[in-house]
Amino acid sequence: MKIRSSEITSEYTYLSRRKFITNTTKLMLGTVLASSCSDSDITTNTQSQIDNVSNSIDSLPDKLTTYESITNYNNFYEFTTDKERVSILSQDLVISPWTIRVGGLVKNPRTFDVDDLIKIFDQEERIYRLRCVEGWSMVIPWQGFPLRKLLDLVEPTMDARYVRFETLYDPNQMPGQKSNWYEWPYVEGLRIDEAVNDLTLIATGIYGKQLLPQNGAPLRLVVPWKYGFKSIKSIVRIDLVAKQPESLWMKAAPREYGFYANVNPKVNHPRWSQRTERRIGELQRRNTLMFNGYEEEVADLYANLDMTTNF
Repeated sequence: MKIRSSEITSEYTYLSRRKFITNTTKLMLGTVLASSCSDSDITTNTQSQIDNVSNSIDSLPDKLTTYESITNYNNFYEFTTDKERVSILSQDLVISPWTIRVGGLVKNPRTFDVDDLIKIFDQEERIYRLRCVEGWSMVIPWQGFPLRKLLDLVEPTMDARYVRFETLYDPNQMPGQKSNWYEWPYVEGLRIDEAVNDLTLIATGIYGKQLLPQNGAPLRLVVPWKYGFKSIKSIVRIDLVAKQPESLWMKAAPREYGFYANVNPKVNHPRWSQRTERRIGELQRRNTLMFNGYEEEVADLYANLDMTTNF
């Protein structure tokens, strides 16, 4: 189900609208609030107002994770493997100017300035669950635009079968890339039908604010039915390709990470059970949902896939 609103004018308006939605209807998590939003519309407000969002949606299936948690508990190995230090080590990442090249098997390859890209596509709000393969999860109000809109602009050719994504490689700004343990830059991929699914988002912000470096600024992928490592951050390049891309994790640990990485409580990672998860901000564990709760929207994509070999 989708609900469209005319605009976002401020963070206060954002919070008020969330409360209004809660008081008027019970929405399934994943409801889309489409809106036109510009930088000038978004104003800075207090942290207490941000945290109050979590208390304003008690009738929703899941409460939003606080802004503080989302921006201070991060997996971003390009900076460090310490989740609570990513925000510190990433704060000087230069995110403007920033360009992203979209090419490969397309009719109209282009290089976009991120600021121009944000103006081309109306920004939408999407509340999605984020499930990490390590067994923890969050609920995040993203801001961005569907990936399919970008792909439509460059027009993939008939030979395009997959979409390959690549993160910035800059060891001077990203000290974690000085490690020889991984083959940098970070690379991920999707089948083209996964990429054009309406849930697949290019995110530019959270909580109505500009995306911060620790969360993958200025552009990151969000694929909510897959484990979080598929949602590649700080993207500089997108290519349409004929062959399945080999991701960083597939190269680093091929026995542990495969291409699909769909959230599946019945298939455990070799190091982590996937049956339950710990929602950040909660003490008790909860049951993991098939496809992270988005089975209705995406199950048909995998009708011919053996889901017992999820990784």
